Amino acid sequence: MPQNRLDAHSLPSDETLAPVFAIEPHATPIPLDERNAMLVDPGFGRVFTDHMVTIRYSERDGWHDAKIVARAPFQMDSASAVLHYAQEIFEGMKAYRLPDGGAALFRPYENAARFRRSAERMAMVPLPEELFVESVRALVRQEAGWIPEIDGGALYLRPFMIASEVFLGVKPSAEYLYAVIASSVGAYFKGNAPAVTLWVTQEYTRAAPGGTGAAKCGGNYASSLIAQAEATRNGCDQVLFLDAIERRWIEELGGMNIFFVFDDGSIATPPLTGTILPGITRDSLITLARDMGLELREEPYAIDQCRADAESGRLVEAFACGTAAVVTPIGTMKMRDGDFSIGSGGPGQTTTRLRQALIDLQRGTAPDPHGWLERVL
Repeated sequence: MPQNRLDAHSLPSDETLAPVFAIEPHATPIPLDERNAMLVDPGFGRVFTDHMVTIRYSERDGWHDAKIVARAPFQMDSASAVLHYAQEIFEGMKAYRLPDGGAALFRPYENAARFRRSAERMAMVPLPEELFVESVRALVRQEAGWIPEIDGGALYLRPFMIASEVFLGVKPSAEYLYAVIASSVGAYFKGNAPAVTLWVTQEYTRAAPGGTGAAKCGGNYASSLIAQAEATRNGCDQVLFLDAIERRWIEELGGMNIFFVFDDGSIATPPLTGTILPGITRDSLITLARDMGLELREEPYAIDQCRADAESGRLVEAFACGTAAVVTPIGTMKMRDGDFSIGSGGPGQTTTRLRQALIDLQRGTAPDPHGWLERVL
């Protein structure tokens, strides 16, 4: 067995796996003054740090060759499996600056577990969960100076895995490349609008029963882009998908889960039935709402009922949520047969309260009764 093999049965028993990562520092990192200028207004997903993590898998050597190296283009064979058969998965998570200057991750083991489930659904070899978490910790330690100090700033982390075997044939790959890159980010949505507008697509669907809707794979997002383009043409910020069978039941946005708040104070969100991505932000908000004593139901909600409830005043707030966008109020929904507004068309009291509670936890300014925040530095 190679000394650098990292399969679950051969991982070090120490509390930290940091020693398994060989660090090869960037020869010409971005100068500090240039980096600081980039962090004043980084936007989202366009400013990348100096380093990345890579780990490789082969049937012979298992998971091995764990490194922190300079971020650089991959050299790939044109017959690499991912380019032809789309075996690919990813995660999205953030590192946050703490009040004392340290840095922390939010529920990283939940990301690790979802990454494993995605791999299993895509017939890929799962990365050991502890190795996933330590890979993220190691990169944050290396790149903590890239966390913006601006309001809402964070270090967005993108772990991903691709099939790297060179072959043409429809079968699971025998080789994989796992990597983590990091991006300094600010707010996901730009502009001064108090809430986003959704386009309810009645032509396209995101996922079907038995499909990959619960896996975080690139194909789900690729198939959503034509519907997102439809939303943009209709002056909307995001697309809302309905179920694939009846085209009636609300499922999720192109990259976010959705919640509804009613005039009796209760909250509802579509249930996880295999066609919706189990969002970690979604799960956190469900717990926080119940901690606040709010009634939270996971139940189907039809688009025609949503419209009727909005018009009658029963539906008073709606919001989308995800790692990138955090909690985003929804003000208006547009459809082929007309538009309707929700509540005041802006952030509601419950939405604002939940958003602030989540942000306070993520940034270490509130008690953490569930142990969700993991200090890295």
